Amino acid sequence: MKRRMICLICAMLATSALPARTAFSAPFFTFSRHPLIGLYGLPASEGPTVTTKGAVTLRLTSELSNTYWAAASERESLVLDMESLRLTLSARYGVAPRLEAGIDIPWMVSGGGFLDAIIETYHDTFGFPNGGRDRAPQNRLLTYYHRGGITRINTLSSGTGIGDVRLTGGWLWLEKTETRNLQLALRGSLKIPTGDTDSLFGSGSTDLSLWLSVKQGIPISCGQWRTFGEAGLLIMTEGKILPDAQRPLAGFGSLGLGFSPAKWIDLKIQANAHTSLYSTSDLKQINAASVQLAMGGTLIFSDRTSLDIAVTEDIIVDTSPDIVLHLSLRHTF
Repeated sequence: MKRRMICLICAMLATSALPARTAFSAPFFTFSRHPLIGLYGLPASEGPTVTTKGAVTLRLTSELSNTYWAAASERESLVLDMESLRLTLSARYGVAPRLEAGIDIPWMVSGGGFLDAIIETYHDTFGFPNGGRDRAPQNRLLTYYHRGGITRINTLSSGTGIGDVRLTGGWLWLEKTETRNLQLALRGSLKIPTGDTDSLFGSGSTDLSLWLSVKQGIPISCGQWRTFGEAGLLIMTEGKILPDAQRPLAGFGSLGLGFSPAKWIDLKIQANAHTSLYSTSDLKQINAASVQLAMGGTLIFSDRTSLDIAVTEDIIVDTSPDIVLHLSLRHTF
């Protein structure tokens, strides 16, 4: 009886679904914000839905990340203590009924930030370890990596500047709307080295990524559930960030689950993962696979406008920032 009541309440909230809602039932537009890995061409999760022919979709994404790591082995030492803001303006144009082309232009801001005290208080309140950040100066910017008797990275000053621009494309390969709204798309991204490598705004490499993206709708009486996922390969030329340790290939993917209890909101949880982009290091902060978990939802203002709100945590500790605050405003003209 209790289960029936819950389903009835959910059904009343769901009412009737908007025909255009599937355009917003997409993954969080995010990828690893690791200071030394996010510079390469790992693509943001985007989903298989492409922009309608002749239409333009604009997206403004803000990602504020806070990182603190201090680690050492017999032959290397690392300190990454920083806060960074990445603002990305994205445009997608519907070239043909199932084909879109686009561009991502990022603007980078790096510095000591302001979140250190908030994160330490949060960790203390819930009994989580601070990993040594409570013993380091607050709101400090220091990126330092020493290996084999050579200092490879040493940045002490904040800065702003353009990051690496990306050209994107997507082809909707398969779409079945009769039953469960199955979509399958082939996507690609070409990252161009336009960012300053000394400020860690770019990798200095030209990277090509290709991936398959899928979404499956599951309509039930309690609302609408969706599963979505991606899997692909990243191919990199030699960059300027630890070039002797950089791998030429990496795999990546994402898996997520969404639920719409009402036509104005999508609740989502999403895991993003990638293999190691570096070799030769003994430190997991550099040479390890990574999984990040994004939790939040999408507020749907209209058939054309939505806002993503999410918080990202590091599932595999010390392989991605402690926390990333994600906002992404999207509108189709």
